[in-house]
Amino acid sequence: MATAVVNGVTLAYDDEGDGPGTPLVLVHGHPFDRSMWAPQVPVAAAGRRVIVPDLRGYGASEVVPGVTPLETFARDVAALLDHLGVPEAVVGGLSMGGQIVMEFQRLFPGRATGLVLADTFPGADTEEGRRAREAMAERLTAEGMSGYADEVLDRMIAPRNVTALPEVAGHVLRMMRGASPEGAAAALRGRARRPDYGPVLTAVGVPTLIVVGRDDAFTPVSEAEAMHAAVRGSRLVVVEGAGHLPNLERPEEFNQALLGFLGSCSQVVVSTSESE
Repeated sequence: MATAVVNGVTLAYDDEGDGPGTPLVLVHGHPFDRSMWAPQVPVAAAGRRVIVPDLRGYGASEVVPGVTPLETFARDVAALLDHLGVPEAVVGGLSMGGQIVMEFQRLFPGRATGLVLADTFPGADTEEGRRAREAMAERLTAEGMSGYADEVLDRMIAPRNVTALPEVAGHVLRMMRGASPEGAAAALRGRARRPDYGPVLTAVGVPTLIVVGRDDAFTPVSEAEAMHAAVRGSRLVVVEGAGHLPNLERPEEFNQALLGFLGSCSQVVVSTSESE
């Protein structure tokens, strides 16, 4: 693990590999940390540089209470890349991380040479959704993370995988229970105020991989299919036997999709015709 001060905040990150491929940045979701990408880093780093940060408020990074908009997270990622001397990269994220990737694309459309959007969706919250996120933020700061973590485990991963994959279930629980309530609440408040990223997706002109677990309870396959239709030339992979975290539940399948996409990025020409 290394650390860097960017935008006035200390971020922890891993920086692995030095192969000839385009660098890859992986952005974790809520309420996780960079260890959620543990099955992906070594295989991807065999051919390229892989940068995996803990977002502010999560993992070993500095906790900033209050409100953390997705724009702040995206600017942190860009500043970390500046710090590391990486002008361009393939940028990927899961769930909230995927929305941060969309925000990164909105702010810095020339910096991402490819996008990976896993188990995420572009829409803004409804008024009801905003109220629910605000209420959850208040609950987390008042009660801590443990009760929430226990409640959502069988939605974060497919219910059958809670018992079928005890090591994965344990990892997911540790990440959630170990998250800072203040950092997680700040992200929830910021996420409640996010814009609709639909226009960002229709304007994407770089290769894009969309991945979703077949049994994802938070972002169903229909959301991934809608994104696939919106992003011209995109590739859609549905991972069987996985819920919201296919990279942990079915790492071999996820890695196969990721490596295949990374290997073809430089050869892909994004057409203005209808998506695959």
